[in-house]
Amino acid sequence: MDIESVRKFCLSLPHVTEGVQWEDDLLMRIGNKMFCVLSLERESDHCMSFKCTPEKFAELVEQEGIMPAPYVARYHWVALERFDVLPERELKSLLTTAYELVRDKLTKKVRDGLSTKASAKKTANARPSRPKRRG
Repeated sequence: MDIESVRKFCLSLPHVTEGVQWEDDLLMRIGNKMFCVLSLERESDHCMSFKCTPEKFAELVEQEGIMPAPYVARYHWVALERFDVLPERELKSLLTTAYELVRDKLTKKVRDGLSTKASAKKTANARPSRPKRRG
């Protein structure tokens, strides 16, 4: 995978938004809470970071090319030095888990707001029904 394929995958998950923050980081968010950060800086010592479970965190940081993420390791975030450190299938699974971990911690109000936005979007995109002809 590369930055663009990770970006597209993350954006394919429901209600995900993106935004640049701290000048050179592309954040993937659900309910305005980040679950994945892609580095836009070529000189960075890592290409991306994401949230994981405490058990997976302990397992992943033992692998070469994966380290505790700067500033957020205490929240069980890992950082990858290169995109090819993990197979694509495993990385997608980990990103889905990161998304779900953050989504599941959102407040009920925020989750309900996401559902409302989705319903409004579907309604706005729906075709109006044609009136039936009277014959």
